[in-house]
Amino acid sequence: MYLHPCIKLGMKEKRKGYPSDVSDEEWSFCVNYLTLMKEKAPQREYPLRQVFDALRYLIRVGGAWRMLPNDLPPWNVVYQQTQRWIKAGCFEAMAHDLRAILRVALERKADPSAVILDSRTVQSTPESGARAGFDGHKKRKGSKVHIAVDTLGHLLALHVTAADQQDRAQVERLAAEVQRITEKNVELAYVDQGYTGEAAAEAANKHGIQLQVIKHTEAKRGFVLLPRRWVVERSFAWAARFRRLARDYERLSDTLAGFHYFAFAWIMLAKIFTLLNES
Repeated sequence: MYLHPCIKLGMKEKRKGYPSDVSDEEWSFCVNYLTLMKEKAPQREYPLRQVFDALRYLIRVGGAWRMLPNDLPPWNVVYQQTQRWIKAGCFEAMAHDLRAILRVALERKADPSAVILDSRTVQSTPESGARAGFDGHKKRKGSKVHIAVDTLGHLLALHVTAADQQDRAQVERLAAEVQRITEKNVELAYVDQGYTGEAAAEAANKHGIQLQVIKHTEAKRGFVLLPRRWVVERSFAWAARFRRLARDYERLSDTLAGFHYFAFAWIMLAKIFTLLNES
């Protein structure tokens, strides 16, 4: 296998960095979650940090795997390592710990007592078309990303379905995951009118969560800022800044979910070090 001269193990890094590259401080935190085998293991041909930088480049800039710049590790190396990280739950674990650290830094309890549930329909592509469904409300074919965020907008739980699946049908799965992560600390979930009905309320109550539906107080005309509901909309806007997440380019739903955890971990990591530098 050909190795790029500038990134062979044991050689000094020569390439010019990209804005998406991880900083030294950030890497000192991330490496503990990403090291699935020893850095000097004989089967490792590329530095783990270079592989991580290549993934950050792909998620932030978008584009095809095979179009990674030549000064980054080969696309197949990055892809294979990314799948290992996703299957091991590395990005999910990182996001959960970063959320707790950030909440404590902002003088809040590590685990929230209230969450916000919502979904986002992501337009399908030929790669993801096999599992795509048609969202009649959004008039869009693709996948739905169902998420639960805390009141700061940071990701707690996530589930991917075809776009034709109802939001209320995913309440029980999200509620169960939220309570598992927070050790049954959540008591209240804010939702929109897509979660109305006894079935959704009972599914949430089964896990000790009360659904509170935030309704429009008047006929919707243009953009209306709803109490609590705007937080999750902002979270979706954060995710949309990562161009790989602008559409569903993934064949596997687990990959799409993993990339969302990756993106939110990136967001929270930047926030934490910004707070540290300001203090």
